[in-house]
Amino acid sequence: MALQLTTKQRAYLRSLAVKEEAIFQIGKEKITPELITAIREALDKRELIKLSVLKNNDDDIRQTAETIAERTHSVLVQIMGRKITLYKMAKKPKIKLPRKNKDGGKTVSS
Repeated sequence: MALQLTTKQRAYLRSLAVKEEAIFQIGKEKITPELITAIREALDKRELIKLSVLKNNDDDIRQTAETIAERTHSVLVQIMGRKITLYKMAKKPKIKLPRKNKDGGKTVSS
């Protein structure tokens, strides 16, 4: 089962990603096995990474992001313009996510 992020966790990861630079560029070569391997390795080391989709790549950015997330077993945090942010929890996490509520992440009001 894939990691399910709450809205609060996703917002926290987005705030961390603001100061990150894109470490991979996806151009006209599209998604190659070598790119997927490199992204997996980066996610294992960093947990949170940004990718940039170049203008010479005419594929749908959302589809590209979802395909990469699926192939790298990561979570798509956000797509902003031509930037994709991915997260994959490490075996020994460096990023401490906000905790989920007992009701599955939904805030209960009285």
